[in-house]
Amino acid sequence: MFDLKGKVAVVTGGNGGIGLGMARGLAAAGAGIVVAGRNVEKSEAAARELESSGVKTLPIAVDVTRDADVANMVEATVATFGRLDILVNNAGINIRHPLHELDAVDWHKVIDTNLTSAFLCCKAVYPVMKRQGGGKIINIGSMMSIFGASFAPAYAASKGGIVQLTKSIASSWAQDNIQANAVLPGWIDTDLTRRARETISTLHDNVLRRTPAGRWGTIDDMSGIAVFLASPASDFVTGTAIPVDGGYAMQG
Repeated sequence: MFDLKGKVAVVTGGNGGIGLGMARGLAAAGAGIVVAGRNVEKSEAAARELESSGVKTLPIAVDVTRDADVANMVEATVATFGRLDILVNNAGINIRHPLHELDAVDWHKVIDTNLTSAFLCCKAVYPVMKRQGGGKIINIGSMMSIFGASFAPAYAASKGGIVQLTKSIASSWAQDNIQANAVLPGWIDTDLTRRARETISTLHDNVLRRTPAGRWGTIDDMSGIAVFLASPASDFVTGTAIPVDGGYAMQG
């Protein structure tokens, strides 16, 4: 029930961090992978790594905040693979300022990259998935979908929005056999969180103290949840927001 052979997954931001961890899991389960990102060299390197699992890959340069780019990404996927079964909306950025120091340009940059892009990508894949008789959408939220953060109001707003967008999609498209779920990563060791640790001196120790697992997550900790939510094993799971966080969220 976890076999993804013959399936095709588009992973935005799939050339590094959480996106690459998820792409590794999907490829190991047999899915063809479209690595979608703005950095072409990183996407090509990730695609070469994933091909070592024996699957076909396609690196695509895309700005997921642009409707035309997203449409081209979907068209290229279908032209290359003949289908599109799984969408992982992982592209994301963070700009760390308290609200009173955040300008509107940076607010829109974060919201557009993290939330509007998910809307555009979901809308673009819907006709393909409906025509095929179903599909899987995995939207990447955050611990900040649950908790506030003084230093990341735009990021927290975007990730809270991801959960509600996911519920709306799940409700609307259940009749088309499309399941949509959100994953809420805890503190995962990525380039994004390394920059956060440089900015916030107490972050590392606070994360370790609060996380029952006693460690930061790795990107490969994200592989299993990706396979579960992309596979027939989750056909009756939709509209959820699942923490993958070593127990961080349950600490209340």
